[in-house]
Amino acid sequence: MLSPTPGAAPPPLRPDSVTARFPPGGRGRAFAAASEAEWNDWRWQQRNRLTSIDALERAVTVTPDERRAFAESNAMFHMGITPYYAALMDPEDPACPVRRQAVPSLGELTLTPADMLDPLAEERDMPVPGITHRYPDRVLFYTTHNCPVYCRHCTRKRKVADPTSAAARAQIEGGLAYIAAHPEVRDIVVSGGDPLSLSDERLDELLGRLRAIPHVEVLRLGTRNLVTLPQRVTEDLLKIVRRYHPVFVNTHFNHPKECTREAFEACRRVADAGCPIGNQMVLLKGVNDDPQIVKELNQKLLLMRVRPYYIYQCDLAQGISHFRTPVEVGLRIIEALRGHTSGLAVPHFVIDAPNGGGKVPLMPEYVVAHEGKTWTLRNYAGKQFVYEEP
Repeated sequence: MLSPTPGAAPPPLRPDSVTARFPPGGRGRAFAAASEAEWNDWRWQQRNRLTSIDALERAVTVTPDERRAFAESNAMFHMGITPYYAALMDPEDPACPVRRQAVPSLGELTLTPADMLDPLAEERDMPVPGITHRYPDRVLFYTTHNCPVYCRHCTRKRKVADPTSAAARAQIEGGLAYIAAHPEVRDIVVSGGDPLSLSDERLDELLGRLRAIPHVEVLRLGTRNLVTLPQRVTEDLLKIVRRYHPVFVNTHFNHPKECTREAFEACRRVADAGCPIGNQMVLLKGVNDDPQIVKELNQKLLLMRVRPYYIYQCDLAQGISHFRTPVEVGLRIIEALRGHTSGLAVPHFVIDAPNGGGKVPLMPEYVVAHEGKTWTLRNYAGKQFVYEEP
């Protein structure tokens, strides 16, 4: 469990505590010699990311296919895996759901006619560098190219992991000026990359300047650090966040295996700091394309005070077609959740429409018939009911 002081021994757990239901992440075979202080230092985790095939071989038994995939994809999209997240991978199973998200695979080398460099047209809707303004009252603010782990299903492969796409000071200033000049903008999604890759000082300055703009009401941090680098949630970071409320956090758990005790503790501390947390799962073939897996994940997330918010249909970014499922898979998952678990555990299933169409929600069909003022409906158990409009 994380503690406010890096390297300090965690307090003992009561056997009846919720925390005890979450297994520790472990160290894996590559970092068994790391000290407690090193392991709990997020900067050490960043410095020691697995970025080469030699480093990967110390953590897992690399298959010939993975070796070839790394060699042929690394120039296009780098590999980067924190020691913490690497320790969650099964070293002998290339089908491990964590490993599939972090280690290059041959599927990335296949480009289909439907693939797009910028599938969501973020660059088209960018009035100034680093700001995507698509919806009337909110913008996405691109603040860094860096992430703790470069997810293989990333929709921003064109930017993430590419140092030439780094958000320089001039770009940040231009984004702040744009927001200040547009009073209709009340909601800012601070994104990247991952904004928690920024130093505390830079993040404090950025959030402070956004909060100082009179018409800005809501700040949202889009981060996967809670999943891939929970050590980033330090007391210094939480002090910064508390200054600028309301701050919402959207994160990205994709599989129950990612719900470790360290992740639980990171989410607990973020929630205790006053941040509502929402999860945005991406539907990934071979990772979470099974209703029982999603049900288990979402129930664990509620224990972590994380509200399942979206399930995204995997989009049309280049080199991720091997992750895409039929749309019907997502609809079946929603139907398997609705009524069979708490409504809190049922997210919205959406397609972020290609070419900048925005998020389109999809639902299973519960209307059996509609004639005049008479609606025939079916419930989660398949039973039919008639509702008469007044």
